[in-house]
Amino acid sequence: MAQLQIKRVREDRSPDDGARILVDRLWPRGVSKDHAALDHWFKELAPTDDLRKWFGHDPEKFEEFTKRYRKALDEDASGQVAELQQALRGVEKATLLYDAHDEEHNNAVVLLGWLRDHRSGF
Repeated sequence: MAQLQIKRVREDRSPDDGARILVDRLWPRGVSKDHAALDHWFKELAPTDDLRKWFGHDPEKFEEFTKRYRKALDEDASGQVAELQQALRGVEKATLLYDAHDEEHNNAVVLLGWLRDHRSGF
Protein backbone atom coordinates (compact mmCIF):
# COMPACT_ATOMS: atom_id res chain seq x y z
CA MET A 1 0.00 0.00 0.00
CA ALA A 2 1.11 3.53 -0.70
CA GLN A 3 2.44 5.61 2.14
CA LEU A 4 -0.50 7.92 2.90
CA GLN A 5 -0.66 11.36 4.47
CA ILE A 6 -3.12 14.24 4.58
CA LYS A 7 -2.80 17.98 4.16
CA ARG A 8 -4.82 21.04 3.26
CA VAL A 9 -5.29 21.58 -0.45
CA ARG A 10 -4.33 25.25 0.06
CA GLU A 11 -0.79 24.30 1.06
CA ASP A 12 1.81 24.37 -1.69
CA ARG A 13 2.59 21.20 -3.57
CA SER A 14 5.63 19.34 -2.28
CA PRO A 15 7.80 16.65 -3.90
CA ASP A 16 6.90 14.54 -0.84
CA ASP A 17 3.20 14.58 -1.77
CA GLY A 18 3.30 11.79 -4.31
CA ALA A 19 -0.13 11.37 -5.91
CA ARG A 20 -2.40 14.25 -4.86
CA ILE A 21 -5.98 13.17 -4.22
CA LEU A 22 -8.76 15.59 -3.28
CA VAL A 23 -11.25 13.87 -0.97
CA ASP A 24 -13.79 16.68 -0.51
CA ARG A 25 -17.19 16.69 -2.22
CA LEU A 26 -17.02 20.40 -3.07
CA TRP A 27 -14.26 22.19 -4.95
CA PRO A 28 -12.33 24.42 -2.51
CA ARG A 29 -13.44 28.00 -3.07
CA GLY A 30 -10.69 30.25 -4.40
CA VAL A 31 -8.24 27.42 -5.17
CA SER A 32 -7.16 27.20 -8.80
CA LYS A 33 -6.78 23.87 -10.54
CA ASP A 34 -3.14 24.74 -11.16
CA HIS A 35 -2.50 25.31 -7.44
CA ALA A 36 -4.38 22.17 -6.45
CA ALA A 37 -2.30 20.13 -8.92
CA LEU A 38 -4.52 17.08 -8.49
CA ASP A 39 -3.92 13.61 -9.78
CA HIS A 40 -7.42 12.49 -8.74
CA TRP A 41 -10.60 13.92 -7.24
CA PHE A 42 -12.80 11.39 -5.49
CA LYS A 43 -15.74 13.61 -4.57
CA GLU A 44 -18.14 10.68 -4.12
CA LEU A 45 -15.74 9.25 -1.52
CA ALA A 46 -16.41 12.29 0.66
CA PRO A 47 -19.25 12.29 3.20
CA THR A 48 -22.72 12.83 1.78
CA ASP A 49 -24.07 16.37 1.74
CA ASP A 50 -26.45 15.45 4.55
CA LEU A 51 -23.69 14.05 6.75
CA ARG A 52 -21.36 16.95 5.96
CA LYS A 53 -24.02 19.53 6.81
CA TRP A 54 -25.04 17.68 9.99
CA PHE A 55 -21.41 17.56 11.17
CA GLY A 56 -20.71 21.21 10.37
CA HIS A 57 -17.09 20.68 11.53
CA ASP A 58 -18.28 20.68 15.14
CA PRO A 59 -15.59 18.87 17.19
CA GLU A 60 -18.27 17.71 19.64
CA LYS A 61 -19.95 15.76 16.80
CA PHE A 62 -16.70 14.27 15.46
CA GLU A 63 -17.02 10.90 17.20
CA GLU A 64 -20.50 10.30 15.77
CA PHE A 65 -19.45 11.74 12.40
CA THR A 66 -16.57 9.25 12.35
CA LYS A 67 -18.92 6.31 13.02
CA ARG A 68 -21.36 7.38 10.30
CA TYR A 69 -18.69 8.14 7.72
CA ARG A 70 -16.78 4.89 8.36
CA LYS A 71 -20.07 2.98 7.95
CA ALA A 72 -20.60 4.69 4.58
CA LEU A 73 -17.05 3.79 3.55
CA ASP A 74 -17.68 0.17 4.54
CA GLU A 75 -20.77 0.10 2.32
CA ASP A 76 -18.99 1.86 -0.62
CA ALA A 77 -22.27 2.57 -2.40
CA SER A 78 -20.58 4.86 -4.94
CA GLY A 79 -17.81 2.40 -5.82
CA GLN A 80 -15.24 5.10 -5.07
CA VAL A 81 -13.30 2.97 -2.57
CA ALA A 82 -12.61 0.49 -5.36
CA GLU A 83 -11.57 3.33 -7.66
CA LEU A 84 -9.24 4.71 -4.99
CA GLN A 85 -7.79 1.24 -4.55
CA GLN A 86 -7.06 1.14 -8.28
CA ALA A 87 -5.52 4.63 -8.23
CA LEU A 88 -3.17 3.68 -5.38
CA ARG A 89 -1.83 0.56 -7.11
CA GLY A 90 1.85 1.03 -7.85
CA VAL A 91 1.98 4.40 -6.08
CA GLU A 92 4.64 4.79 -3.38
CA LYS A 93 3.17 7.92 -1.76
CA ALA A 94 -0.18 9.65 -1.84
CA THR A 95 -1.54 12.73 -0.14
CA LEU A 96 -5.24 13.00 0.67
CA LEU A 97 -6.18 16.66 0.30
CA TYR A 98 -8.98 18.46 2.15
CA ASP A 99 -10.05 22.07 2.62
CA ALA A 100 -11.33 22.12 6.22
CA HIS A 101 -9.65 24.58 8.58
CA ASP A 102 -9.65 22.09 11.45
CA GLU A 103 -6.73 19.74 10.89
CA GLU A 104 -7.91 17.23 13.51
CA HIS A 105 -11.65 16.99 12.88
CA ASN A 106 -12.32 16.46 9.19
CA ASN A 107 -13.24 13.76 6.69
CA ALA A 108 -9.65 13.23 5.51
CA VAL A 109 -8.60 12.25 9.05
CA VAL A 110 -11.39 9.67 9.16
CA LEU A 111 -10.66 8.40 5.65
CA LEU A 112 -6.94 8.03 6.40
CA GLY A 113 -7.73 6.01 9.53
CA TRP A 114 -10.19 3.85 7.63
CA LEU A 115 -7.68 3.18 4.85
CA ARG A 116 -5.01 2.22 7.35
CA ASP A 117 -7.45 -0.16 9.04
CA HIS A 118 -8.19 -1.77 5.65
CA ARG A 119 -4.62 -2.03 4.34
CA SER A 120 -5.10 -5.58 3.08
CA GLY A 121 -7.52 -4.27 0.47
CA PHE A 122 -5.03 -1.73 -0.81
